[in-house]
Amino acid sequence: MADDYLVRIGKLIRDARQHRGWTQTQLAEALGTSQSAVNRIERGNQNISLEMIARIGEALDSEIVSLGYAGPMHLRVVGGRRLSGAIDVKTSKNACVALLCASLLNKGRTVLRRVARIEEVYRLLEVLGSIGVRTRWINDGVDLEIVPPAELEMESIDAEAARRTRSIIMFLGPLLHRMDSFKLPYAGGCDLGTRTIEPHMIALRRFGLDIAATEGLYHARIDRSVSPTARSC
Repeated sequence: MADDYLVRIGKLIRDARQHRGWTQTQLAEALGTSQSAVNRIERGNQNISLEMIARIGEALDSEIVSLGYAGPMHLRVVGGRRLSGAIDVKTSKNACVALLCASLLNKGRTVLRRVARIEEVYRLLEVLGSIGVRTRWINDGVDLEIVPPAELEMESIDAEAARRTRSIIMFLGPLLHRMDSFKLPYAGGCDLGTRTIEPHMIALRRFGLDIAATEGLYHARIDRSVSPTARSC
């Protein structure tokens, strides 16, 4: 049984070394040992202490063995291998509303699966329809298809529908991607005040967005001279 664990630990060390692109000799130099010792460790032919495992993990910048403890658990994801597959998740009304707004980032057709039929969704669909976005329920009314026009008709926005939802402020990010300036009605739902959009502005200012809130409207302008690095984050 002990030999089996040594083999498994050795394989983890070998995989971590190869992922870093090191030879056995390079790892040996980092540990102050010989290449033959590293070879024996990787083949599971040498006893290895927890201290040595920790030293190897530090040298390779990879956690070889995780010791459990009574605290929060963390996952460490190391890239380099292509993943594929699918998982089933429960529908989320909040995620659905956000994705509806984010669909404006896509110039082509977007399909959202298993969309929650809630009032907030219907309000956003009214707003989207008023600016020229075509939406329809498909697959027996389970999924939602969204197709934007080449140019959004912001001057025709349904202000009444927009003011009935707080989620209208989530249009700020997608719209700054498509337009140099635009106007949005104040977010509704309750008396939110100008402080409401500040959490969004903290992130969006880095992309050049500037907003003045007057006369019941958010007047947005985008400074395209802002760092391209920030705009592509």
